[in-house]
Amino acid sequence: MKVQLKRCLALFAGLALSASAHALPKGAQAVGEIDIMRYAGKWYEIARMDFVFERGLINTTAEYSLSDNGKLKVVNQGYNPKLDKWKKAVGKARFRTAAKNGELEVSFFGPFYGEYNIIALDAEYRYALVVGNNVKYMWILSRERTLPEEIKTEYLALAQSMGIDTEKLIWVEQKD
Repeated sequence: MKVQLKRCLALFAGLALSASAHALPKGAQAVGEIDIMRYAGKWYEIARMDFVFERGLINTTAEYSLSDNGKLKVVNQGYNPKLDKWKKAVGKARFRTAAKNGELEVSFFGPFYGEYNIIALDAEYRYALVVGNNVKYMWILSRERTLPEEIKTEYLALAQSMGIDTEKLIWVEQKD
């Protein structure tokens, strides 16, 4: 119990710091205006930097839907094969600016928001590269359980140009 409390406090502190920083990793730029209705829906997590809330999970997904209040509802889930159980987190997201570009904030814990920056998004809204406010948080997302090699190469090069150590990425197992 004490370990879990310490983890929660550390996460709250991290989220509070990231919410006040409003920064992107060096060399990163969020995509321009996005159509939130096209971005909504289910995304498969192809790769991520390791962090405590997703540690050990496979079949991880993120699903976005528009709420009545104009914010996005976020449902992240993944399967823990060691515990033979699903883990789910429900949160909310909002645009950080009126421009409705790829700079969003996401919250899973009350008033604490963390950065969610869409750095790359293809024209058909099939693939996305998302980072936090620093190189510790990164996700490669796809509408399918797989990612074309050319997109993988492009996104890895972009991540490396921002100083992200792509050797540390976890390539998520996506089973049927």
